[in-house]
Amino acid sequence: MKSKKVLSVLMTAVLAVSMLAGCGGGRGTGDAAPTADTAATVETAAAAGAENPAPAQDSSAGGGVVGVALPWLGTQNWAEAEVMFKEQLEAAGYEAIIQAADQKVPQQQQQIESMIENGAKVIVVGPVDGSQLGSVLEKAKDAGVYVIGYDRLLENTTGVDGIVQFGSIQTGELQAQALLQGLKELKGDAPYNIELFGGGPADPNAPNFFTGAMSVLQPLIDDGTLVVVSGQTDFTQCATVDWDNSKAQSRMDALLAGNYSDIEIDGVLSPNDGIARAIITSCENSGQPIPVVSGLDAENESVEWVWSGRQYSTVAKPTNALVAETVSIIDSLLAGNGMPETDVTANNGVIDVPVYELPPVVVTKENAKEVFADDPDRMALLKD
Repeated sequence: MKSKKVLSVLMTAVLAVSMLAGCGGGRGTGDAAPTADTAATVETAAAAGAENPAPAQDSSAGGGVVGVALPWLGTQNWAEAEVMFKEQLEAAGYEAIIQAADQKVPQQQQQIESMIENGAKVIVVGPVDGSQLGSVLEKAKDAGVYVIGYDRLLENTTGVDGIVQFGSIQTGELQAQALLQGLKELKGDAPYNIELFGGGPADPNAPNFFTGAMSVLQPLIDDGTLVVVSGQTDFTQCATVDWDNSKAQSRMDALLAGNYSDIEIDGVLSPNDGIARAIITSCENSGQPIPVVSGLDAENESVEWVWSGRQYSTVAKPTNALVAETVSIIDSLLAGNGMPETDVTANNGVIDVPVYELPPVVVTKENAKEVFADDPDRMALLKD
């Protein structure tokens, strides 16, 4: 992808998410539930008035209570989401209940129930497992609460009003295209020896990333341009449970020991940055030259690795833009304007859910300064 085109796409995304300003009154059923327990249960809500909080409808600038249920804070993008949701929701006049579930489904179910009980008018859910929240989301629906899936599809439930995410199939396609570009630039002529990694199978985005990538890679595997030496090409073989970096590194250690004792590995499809770093570390420990490795999330450490040439690429999905798009939808809902129009839907096994997609962007050393031109923190990592 040419760098000027990358910058144009990113600027378009930022402009798109800056629309739909302002917040209004929420859809209510009369008196909202009091928030007497807010000080104990709201991890990032404003502390003012915690001892004797007012009812939810009076809590903040007429905006009401918005819950945000995150899966965990163990990667940079989720930690950023916690901070940015607090900042943007409070700036828009809402009281924010923001909690993370430490990758535990029962904990997330309990957190969502607490948000309902504490008068949330909208609950944003980044699910631990998108297929296991049906009952509590139906409870939210019955209570008149809007539910927005954040970054991941909420499956097998009617209790969801929309999903906000970066295009997951497109993300996988971009990862594969970057892998091919890096192989051509750095590894000479084909054929190329590669291996494939997928993300956590409980995350509905993970198989989509893999499907998008394989739509690009499979024809080249079939014609011999790419050789998956281990023969492991199915998502079930390549998935990384819980997106666990240590599990990815252990699998890479085993792949190298079993298949690459006398040949070099040229490239690896990696579904995110943490797994990419684990793959690269495994290769370095085994004495292999660093392969071309893809990534995702533009984590700070991987941005530094891309800049130094250690990791070939990542894919930027700016958390700030995704949060801003989510808040704009909340504004529309609570102003009484309903869900914004979208041409994209996804079937979650029960209903077709409106999807609000933002475009991801490949980042390599060649275009990093253009992609991060408006991101001073990441620009500071690009040291000459």
